Amino acid sequence: MDKIIMGGMLFYGYHGVLPQERDLGQVFEVDVELNLDLRLAGESDDPELTVNYADVYEVVRRVVTGRPHNLIEAVAETVAARLLEVFPLGDVLVRVKKPAAPVPGHFKYMAVEIRRFAGALEEEL
Repeated sequence: MDKIIMGGMLFYGYHGVLPQERDLGQVFEVDVELNLDLRLAGESDDPELTVNYADVYEVVRRVVTGRPHNLIEAVAETVAARLLEVFPLGDVLVRVKKPAAPVPGHFKYMAVEIRRFAGALEEEL
């Protein structure tokens, strides 16, 4: 399976368990890997045969800047579900990083990474 990688997308959101995270918000960094067949797009050089990066960015932006979640796990799950609903993907990997996590110590970020497959929701029902 081929892959489109979009990394380092930065958004301001209000996700977190602590009241100050919900009130003040913080920056979240999101990476996505979209797995799909890109052969026809590559052979034909036709933009209609691939996924529009701007459209993907907008889906991710709406989730991360939208309704607050307690957990970045829920943010990642929602991003993955929306991307699989909108685009013809085999699967998607979503990584949500929280650089300002309220954890004592020195670190670059705390993060979650999930992979979800197309059709998995229908199989569970």
